[in-house]
Amino acid sequence: MLIPTPIGNLGDMTSRAVAALKAADLILCEDTRVTARLLTYFDIRARSIPLHDHNEDGRIVQVLDMLRQGQRIALVSDAGTPLVSDPGFRLVRAVLAAGLPVNALPGPNAALLALILSGLPPHPFLFLGFPPPRQAARRTTLAGLRAAERAGLRATLIWYEAPHRIAETLADVAEVLGDRQVAVGRELTKRFEETIRGAAAALAARFAAEPPRGEITLVVAPAEDEETDSADLDTLLRAALAAHSLKEAVARVTAATGLPRKQVYARALALAGG
Repeated sequence: MLIPTPIGNLGDMTSRAVAALKAADLILCEDTRVTARLLTYFDIRARSIPLHDHNEDGRIVQVLDMLRQGQRIALVSDAGTPLVSDPGFRLVRAVLAAGLPVNALPGPNAALLALILSGLPPHPFLFLGFPPPRQAARRTTLAGLRAAERAGLRATLIWYEAPHRIAETLADVAEVLGDRQVAVGRELTKRFEETIRGAAAALAARFAAEPPRGEITLVVAPAEDEETDSADLDTLLRAALAAHSLKEAVARVTAATGLPRKQVYARALALAGG
């Protein structure tokens, strides 16, 4: 059974979750030291062992054998709903492939809580886990999203981020996606919980000067509707053709506009004189 745990406030633990953990023969934990505090608080005495990215594959055979014997196994992460930016997906997939049942309980999730607190459109939304930690990879990821937006994607974007990287990530969001409205949820459900709203560039400067602490969830407003007319396309292509080969210019403008490659290529040929 997949059992969500509080993301900060132990009062968010449900009675069903406590009962399920007490009834388990084994609890799989992302970090047994973190989960031990929860188990002690609720007087849960079931045996626990670690399951994380480095040992998940090795646990699968053991878990399948136990399930076939009728034993009850619970999976929790350090905080929130299992599998959401946490280990467990490979195990769940293996259990399902073996024809064994998987059950889950509803519970806390930082991404959804940050979304409804953000003041930004609640749906559709796109949860993206953690952005790449290195700037080059992060900007490449954002550029891919921007291309998808130019092709029609309209969704509020949600990431988890480390507090020491949030300023850099916000600066990249402002540069690549545009200086749109964002909300930064910090320490959600905990004593010093706050949601800070504003433009991406302004919050990037704020956090660069005064780095935040605690768990961070970033919510970014969806792109505004926009159109690329023929004049805009010609302008982009002429600039790209002046600096790049035809092939490279077409690739760059296709990525920038989200238009079909054949359309961009045909127009580039026309501008280049055939």
